[in-house]
Formats: sequence, structure tokens, C-alpha cells
Amino acid sequence: MYKIARKQVLNDNVTRMSIVAPLVASKGKPGQFIIFRVDEFGERIPLTIAGTNKEDGTVDIIFQTVGKATRMLSQKEEGEEILDFVGPLGKPSELEGAKRACVIGGGVGTAIAYPSAVALHEQGTKVDVIVGFRNKDIVILEEDFGKVADNLYMMTDDGSYGEHGFVTKKLEDLLEAGEEYDLVIAIGPVPMMKAVVDLTRPKGIRTLVSLNPIMVDGTGMCGGCRVLIGGKSKFACVDGPEFDGFEVDFEDLTRRNRSYVDEEKARDHACRMELAALELSSKKAE
Repeated sequence: MYKIARKQVLNDNVTRMSIVAPLVASKGKPGQFIIFRVDEFGERIPLTIAGTNKEDGTVDIIFQTVGKATRMLSQKEEGEEILDFVGPLGKPSELEGAKRACVIGGGVGTAIAYPSAVALHEQGTKVDVIVGFRNKDIVILEEDFGKVADNLYMMTDDGSYGEHGFVTKKLEDLLEAGEEYDLVIAIGPVPMMKAVVDLTRPKGIRTLVSLNPIMVDGTGMCGGCRVLIGGKSKFACVDGPEFDGFEVDFEDLTRRNRSYVDEEKARDHACRMELAALELSSKKAE
């Protein structure tokens, strides 16, 4: 069991938690992720590591309440426990050698981008950060980014906070103004990441994106997180989740991410694995 050491509500749908997991904290690096289960009947949900504290053995996660598992987790309080917290999984971000970087986060993707911004700052890289949200009410991590960014640009779709417009518009403005980056990291919705790549590719700026395909086991066995990178099949869980944005087949990624849209919308949908677990539990009780 893994204890919740700290809990912070960032907005109505986004929560930050620090989970006591000393082994994961000792090994976890930016770009890697964990998989949690709230209880024995819960789904396996992957979440990017948002930070580690080796001294107190905690791992930070930031998640949006979008389904049953994340809703159950959000209802947990400090001092309570969850069943599983497995990691670190995936490959760490490759940030070495960057002298001038731009970290771009969209929506909850800002939480995934944050540890990369921290790591770049700590290694002496000059870091510009562009983060975007639909409106002022869902802005998160502004103060945290402000501590590690040389320049922080807050964008909102409706102009209710910061500058009006998308993160890609700000990146385009900076590039046109003569800013020269040797690394861009873009994390957020697939269309946003693709739009960033479309801007950086002509200038040859190394661009990393973090992919979020459907994932089950996190060890490469299920094949659910298959993505096309440079025309070859890769597994986001073991080969990524970060990849060279120039090589990502975004059309294939979008198509695969929509594989179970109808089932997700069905109100009476029940996971077969969950039903099997309930049946097994019932037999044990008998």
C-alpha cells in the first residue's frame, strides 16, 4: 500500500498528490511515468511523474478527473492509501546539451512539461516556458513555472488571463522575433503537438513530444500503446513516452487514440476485467 503524503487541489478538475514511494522516488526522472491502481478492482492508469523528493521518498503526480479511477483517487485524502504505484516506467527525457530551450504545455499537459522545465533549469539551460489553457479558471502551476523559467508566457484561448491565443501563436511570434532554440519540448493535446512540430521542423529545431496512446500494462507486452515513429512501430511505454516530434505519425496516433470512443461514451459500458474481478471476489466470499 502507498500512502498519500500531500494533496493539493489545483482547480476543479485537477489535483496534485505526493505519494510515499521511496524506490520510485530514488529512480524516477523527468519524462518517466508510473501506473497506479486505487484498489484491487481498479483500472491501471498511467501518469507522468511530476516530481520526486528523494529525502522524504515521495513522488508527485498531477491528474485530471476524467473517469472512475481518477475520480476515486481524487476523493482520497492525506494519510489514506492506494494499492499499487509502479514505476518508474519509460525512458527519461534526453535534455543534456541544450543551452536554450522552450518548454510548451497545453492544458493538463503543463503538468507533464513541468519536470522537464525544472531539470533544464537545474542544468543551467536558459528556459522559456509557454503554457496554454482554455480560460483563467483552469490555470495551474503558474507559480511553479515562474521559479524555473527565464521567461514565462501564459496563454488563454479566450484571453481571460495572460495573452490571448494558442501556445503555437506565441511560439511563432518568438521565432519570428529571432529567438533561437536548440530544443523545444511540446506536451499536450495531439493537434497542439503536431502544430508545434510544423513550426519547428522548417527551422530544424530538435523537438520532443510526449505521447499518450492507449496503455494497459506499461511494459511492452500488450501492444496497446503502439505508435509509428519514423515509419516503424514503437511502444510508447518502453520506447518512449517521449519521441522525436519530426518522426511521429500524428495521423496514426490520433486514429489509435479514438479506437474506443464509442465505448467510452456508452453509459452502460462495463469493463470485462472489472466484471471478472468482481466475480472472483464473490466466489472467494462464498
